[in-house]
Amino acid sequence: MIAAEREDDDMARRTATCGCGQLRLGCAGEPVRISICHCLECQKRTGSVFAVQARFATDTVTIAGRSSRWTRVGDSGAAATFHFCPDCGSTVYWEPSAFPGFVSVAVGSFADPDFPPPRVSVYEERRHRWTLELAALPLEHHF
Repeated sequence: MIAAEREDDDMARRTATCGCGQLRLGCAGEPVRISICHCLECQKRTGSVFAVQARFATDTVTIAGRSSRWTRVGDSGAAATFHFCPDCGSTVYWEPSAFPGFVSVAVGSFADPDFPPPRVSVYEERRHRWTLELAALPLEHHF
């Protein structure tokens, strides 16, 4: 399955974890794709109005801890197997059948405000209309 940690110290290393820290995923190098998905299934899975994920080659990823799995078929007809913590329920990563040799990681699992921004947006016809205008919304700001 997913294995191999790289020895190259010049490579970026990141760690994604579930909410309780029991399930951990380490990544070496930069993601090959960072995207936002507005599909209704991702909205239900995340409890948010979209999902943000980073795709890494499986040979750059290591996983520690226990995960429960759930597989669903998306609108494209391809399946994805989601791995979430059996203790706290956080989805940390998934294996998309349409992209063998890659794993997608929930960007929020990195808890890194400096994580690179997404470059791809999919299923925009299902997005909440205000999401692209978020910076222009009259919001209260709290720190």
